[in-house]
Amino acid sequence: MPEQRWLRIIPALLITYTISIIDRTNISMALPSLSRDLGMDPTQTGNIAGVFFWGYLVLQVPGGIFARTWSAKRFITIVMIAWGVAALGCGLVRSWQELWLMRLLLGITQGGVFSATLVLVSHWFPRRERARANAMWMVCGPLALIISSPLSGWILDHWPWRVMLIVEGALPFLWVGLWLCMVYDHPRDAPWISAKERDYLISTLERENAELEPVRPEPILRALIRPQVVLLVIIFFLRMSAELGFLFWLPTALGQAKKLSHVGIGGIATIPFVVAIGAMLLNSWHSDRTGERRYHASAAFALGGSFLMLGSLASQRSPILAFAFVCLATLGTYGAVGPFWAIPTETLPRNVSATALGVITALGSLGGVFGPLAVGYINKLTGSFIFGYGFLGVMLVAASALCLLIVPQRSNANWEEANCSAT
Repeated sequence: MPEQRWLRIIPALLITYTISIIDRTNISMALPSLSRDLGMDPTQTGNIAGVFFWGYLVLQVPGGIFARTWSAKRFITIVMIAWGVAALGCGLVRSWQELWLMRLLLGITQGGVFSATLVLVSHWFPRRERARANAMWMVCGPLALIISSPLSGWILDHWPWRVMLIVEGALPFLWVGLWLCMVYDHPRDAPWISAKERDYLISTLERENAELEPVRPEPILRALIRPQVVLLVIIFFLRMSAELGFLFWLPTALGQAKKLSHVGIGGIATIPFVVAIGAMLLNSWHSDRTGERRYHASAAFALGGSFLMLGSLASQRSPILAFAFVCLATLGTYGAVGPFWAIPTETLPRNVSATALGVITALGSLGGVFGPLAVGYINKLTGSFIFGYGFLGVMLVAASALCLLIVPQRSNANWEEANCSAT
């Protein structure tokens, strides 16, 4: 069976979200010189990281709803152009207050892309493929760091931080035309898909949607108080706190540990994310093969949190061993995402899932505010990243424990039967 969706939809989603992550995280490479030029202390610097996620709240729920009821393709196109404008603006600021405002606008304009993308994936990939599909486009997270860290470091070694932000902020404008040509909202709309693949997808997705309890569209507050949604919000909050606290301060922590050039820091900072890509793809593949989600997410979080705490403990005696543990910690911050994001669309009624995806992403993303602020505050108190990174490890272990409370979507026996009938 030809599988054009893997060759068209996944690469388009991967590139789009890679660009978005580059534009939201590249500021971490410029923190030392940017903080000095704009006169920011560690707490203000943490606020610059966190304010993005306050803006990120605004379109999370509308993004999922627009994707379900209107068009994920058109919605993402509009906000892609808008976030490009905001990203360029970050390179033109003259004070930390202006940077705070532009980062807020960047968060607003990028908000909703994640939930809209999850809805788009559910339109193209049946349940037994969904963890892999999610992981394959979500490798954009570590991939963006692998690409942007050396590139940003090289630019910073030759030009000011403003040049880096402006150059990388222009990427959405270079990509949007290809995005429009590659992506369609549903298999029935795409001219490049074969009739056999189209028929298979339409029939399979219709059958799977019929298995989910149909209900009337729920108000946001009612969707929010569903126990499964509340649990997923808390888990995602803990995960985002750990990821963003880890990611935002990693270049600065490496720079303090050993004096390196921007290129050297950028190169070393890519190593954990190579590990992350392997963890994401392997864990999601096994999750799809077995049809199990919560234990795959829980195990990844537990391993990542444990390695992060071990890295913090080892940092005083052996920086090399500590860095090895930090690399393995990405098993938790990234390895769980494929199984985790398969859960909402597989366990919630189909008319609820779009709103729920937005609620989970919006409220959980506030961890992106808390994590960098917490690490910055602990660093200011102690003068070290040891306790801050240890705290992030504890958060991942807590997320692991909460995953065990998730209600699974089906028994393994039913999953095997569904796989057999689909093949």
